[in-house]
Amino acid sequence: MANPASEADPIRIIAVDDHSLLRNALCELLDLQGDLRVVAQTDSSAALVELAVEHRAEVVLLDVEMPNHHAPTVVGELSRALPDLQVLILSMHGDPQLIQELLRQGARSYLHKSTHHETLLSAIRNIRNVDPHTIIAVPQQGRPSAFAPAPSGLSPREREVLTLVAHAMSNRQIASELGVAEGTVKRHLRNIFEKLEAVSRVDAVNKAIDAQLIVRRPSLGDVG
Repeated sequence: MANPASEADPIRIIAVDDHSLLRNALCELLDLQGDLRVVAQTDSSAALVELAVEHRAEVVLLDVEMPNHHAPTVVGELSRALPDLQVLILSMHGDPQLIQELLRQGARSYLHKSTHHETLLSAIRNIRNVDPHTIIAVPQQGRPSAFAPAPSGLSPREREVLTLVAHAMSNRQIASELGVAEGTVKRHLRNIFEKLEAVSRVDAVNKAIDAQLIVRRPSLGDVG
């Protein structure tokens, strides 16, 4: 996409939802954030590629269920046409197959509409990270079985790393905090993901909290 935004510029967002009250409330929330800006909103996914180009959008917040709309197809079209555009899904559904299909098509994150607003804001801001990661936030009963907390425990160092992840710290910040190399942090995270069968940093944090491996922080918010 032409003229990419600098880090100092607000993140440019398009909100797509056919429920106008919810969409307007969402846009009001986002526009209250100094580092975010809603540049367009629409009740249809038609001509979404053109809209994103026109407004130089960095993020599309996309509803799943709308008239004349197949979300995986739309996500695939956006990803192919605009590889730098980040698509964040907002949905009332927690179907594991749908989640995986949307992620395969290129969606960056999948958030249930009951998700705490801080999780949504974190997912949007995450797109400018050096190593942006997938965020999945769905109610406990709607999580795929593969997301369930695993019985495997974490080492004290792994718990320490994951606690800092829960504080929304980047790998570089965690490395500085612990006085280790960034590669060491990445190795710990790979081990954590494998032990917890996690698909994202937020998923790992949620599983560790559910398994009482780390303590819940109020700012994470509940998603159920």
